Amino acid sequence: MENNRIENTNYWIKMFFVCMIGFAINMLGYMIVNAAHLPIYLDSVGTVIIAAIGGYLPGIIAGLATNLLKGAIYSTENVYYAVINVLIAVCTGYFSRRGLLKKPLSILGYVCVLSLIGFGHYTLFQWFTNDIYEGIDSLRAHLYNDMFYEVLDKSVTTIILLLVLKFVPQNIKNKLKMEGWLQTPLSEEEIEAVKQRNSRVFSLKSKILFLLISACVAVGVVAMIITVVLYRKYTIEEHEKMAQGTTSLIKSVIDPDAVDMYIEEGEKAPGYIETEQRLYNIKNSSSDIQYLYVYKIMEDGCHVVFDLDTEDLEGGNPGEVIPFDESFGGVIPTLLEGGRIDPIVTDDTYGYLITVYDPIYDSKGNCKCYAATDIAMNLVKTKELSFMMKLVSLFLGFFIFVIALGLWLSEYNIILPVNTMAVSASAFAYDSEEALEENVERIKRLQIHTGDEIENMYQAFYKTTENSVEYLNELHTKTETIAEMQNALIMVLADMVENRDENTGDHVRKTAAYTRIIMDKLLEMNCYVDQLTPQFIYDVEHSAPLHDVGKIQVSDTILNKPGKLTDEEFAIMKTHTTAGAEILDQVIEKVPESSYLIEAKNLAEFHHEKWNGKGYPYGLKGEEIPLSARIMAVADVFDALVSERIYKKAFPFEKAMNIIKEDAGTHFDPNVAEAFIQSADRVREVMDYFNEQNNSTD
Repeated sequence: MENNRIENTNYWIKMFFVCMIGFAINMLGYMIVNAAHLPIYLDSVGTVIIAAIGGYLPGIIAGLATNLLKGAIYSTENVYYAVINVLIAVCTGYFSRRGLLKKPLSILGYVCVLSLIGFGHYTLFQWFTNDIYEGIDSLRAHLYNDMFYEVLDKSVTTIILLLVLKFVPQNIKNKLKMEGWLQTPLSEEEIEAVKQRNSRVFSLKSKILFLLISACVAVGVVAMIITVVLYRKYTIEEHEKMAQGTTSLIKSVIDPDAVDMYIEEGEKAPGYIETEQRLYNIKNSSSDIQYLYVYKIMEDGCHVVFDLDTEDLEGGNPGEVIPFDESFGGVIPTLLEGGRIDPIVTDDTYGYLITVYDPIYDSKGNCKCYAATDIAMNLVKTKELSFMMKLVSLFLGFFIFVIALGLWLSEYNIILPVNTMAVSASAFAYDSEEALEENVERIKRLQIHTGDEIENMYQAFYKTTENSVEYLNELHTKTETIAEMQNALIMVLADMVENRDENTGDHVRKTAAYTRIIMDKLLEMNCYVDQLTPQFIYDVEHSAPLHDVGKIQVSDTILNKPGKLTDEEFAIMKTHTTAGAEILDQVIEKVPESSYLIEAKNLAEFHHEKWNGKGYPYGLKGEEIPLSARIMAVADVFDALVSERIYKKAFPFEKAMNIIKEDAGTHFDPNVAEAFIQSADRVREVMDYFNEQNNSTD
């Protein structure tokens, strides 16, 4: 565990230095073009180099860090362009991973994609934040200009990237390559095999991606809504303060005792023009002040004291009565009483305005009039849109970074370890002790060390596999022992039956050997391949000694009669087939699912049936006879022919083979007979071996 922690620490230190290399190259390129006053940026050179060599995640980090530092040092606007560097890193990582940076046509497409990323974001950002385009001609000129320099910048960046990829030594590239393996690294083929595993509904990667996107979007949208609402509130409050400050200035230049004189005499009143000029000076102090006026509020409406002209609207004359605006309906009683009212926000004929009325009192404390200021709020909507665009741009950069980081961590911490274990488990083989040991070694080689529940699961998986293999090996050993005991018991039983028949010698052993020879040759001849499975071959060969087990119920007199049997005696002899089947049926009842015993029964019951239907006990013909019995028929007859009996001499090998050949298609299955004949050399070896054994015993 301590080694794993050290490895993880070293990995993140390496990640930091790789990102710093990309960041340093970006900043160097940016400072060079700034110092040379070149019309390009070169602030994404490090991003593409690191993304192409190290992977998209370090490229994204380097790009983000570059724009954050540029925003802190040069202009905050640079922060909002971080998404460009992030998208460039993702795009470069994709092209590099798929080997597309080695083909001229793909490289051209790469330059176009990078240019569209930079040009598209820059154009939209400027459109929504600065309103720089005035008319279609201005728009077209800006578009052509921006696109030209964007293509130039990305072309130079791509050339530098290709030179780095070509001339930087491979060992340095390998050191810069960032892969977050928390297990034994997989080859490209193994990774593809792991990724191609099908899921029933959604893959784990899809679920993690969905959760990451959902969480980021939800948090981002909520954060942006809150930020925009707070920004709007702050903007309105700032405009209110401006309006209130302006009305305070108005009050400072108005003589309340002269208000009535101003209404009656207008510009002829002493000091009117001078006061009006001061009011114009106040209005011109800020472009946000839309309207500035002084009204005396009376029952019949607003009596103009001062009403300054604007570029698009002429102010009212002194003494002119202006009807109350509908938006003031609720505050008119307060105004008539000379009280204070809250700022009013309106969006009507005169535009989007915030209006502040402030009473002006004379020396006796009577409200003589109201100083009023209308602050234009039209720019607030534009600023909100601009602010929202900046938020969206900033959010997208960090959104992609969080998604990339989440996918990176989930890929190496969860998805690959889990899928690797699944692939390893699905590749388990149980057909031999070596295969079982390889299962354990395959799991052991994974070396998953995520340091969390995944690693716990891996350790449990490995331990379970190891214990299971140990158990299976023990079970396999015991099974082999049982199989050997079973074969030995069968051979003992067969010997007991055989010893009663003085004619047969090693008949059961030789016929078992002949059946194996026949089955091997049938496979070579591509005959009955569907039936000749490894299990079938094993069952037939090892149950062959039981084919005459029914003779245990035939008397010694008949079994060992030196001469020809009478019809009655032969009828009794033939019952050994059905008697053997009955004996084996009783055993099958105790072990009902044993293919071994089923084939033993087939051999015992049907090995005297003939291909032409003239055999016994049932007169079956052709493939009605079980394949195992058709094989035993050849082996049984051949051994009887070449073996010496009380009532006959042994036939020569060649004559016995000719008899088998002649009886093919009548007594024997022609395919089985042909397989036996083609295996003459192996058959002779078996026959000679047992003859030598018998001679040495004698």
